[in-house]
Amino acid sequence: MSYVDGFVVAVPTANKELYMAHIEIAAEMFKDFGALKVVETWGSEVPDGEVTSFPMAVKAQDNETVVFSWIIWPSKEVRDSAWQRIMDDPRMSPENNPMPFDGKRIIYGGFDVILDK
Repeated sequence: MSYVDGFVVAVPTANKELYMAHIEIAAEMFKDFGALKVVETWGSEVPDGEVTSFPMAVKAQDNETVVFSWIIWPSKEVRDSAWQRIMDDPRMSPENNPMPFDGKRIIYGGFDVILDK
C-alpha cells in the first residue's frame, strides 16, 4: 500500500501568495523524488474546538489561516529515500525558498494507508 505524509500549519493570511510560491517549488521536488500526488488545502471552514481542533493544535492566530496538506508516496521506502534528498536539495534551502509561516507550529506525521477506496 501507499504511504502518506500529512501536515497542518497556520499560515499568515497575508502570506497566501508567498505560501503558494513556496509549495509550488516543494511539490515539484516531491514529485521529482517519487511522490505520486501532493495536495495543499487552504482553510475555509476550520472552526475552533472546545477541547481540540486544527486551529488550537497549531496555535492559529486571528490573522492566520489553517492549511492541511498531504503527500502520497508509492511506499514508505520511496518516501524514506526521498526525504534526505529533498532536505539536501538547494530548492529547499531557506535562502532559496523561505518558509512563509512559523515552522515550529507545524504538525507533521507519516501514515500507513489502511483503506483506499
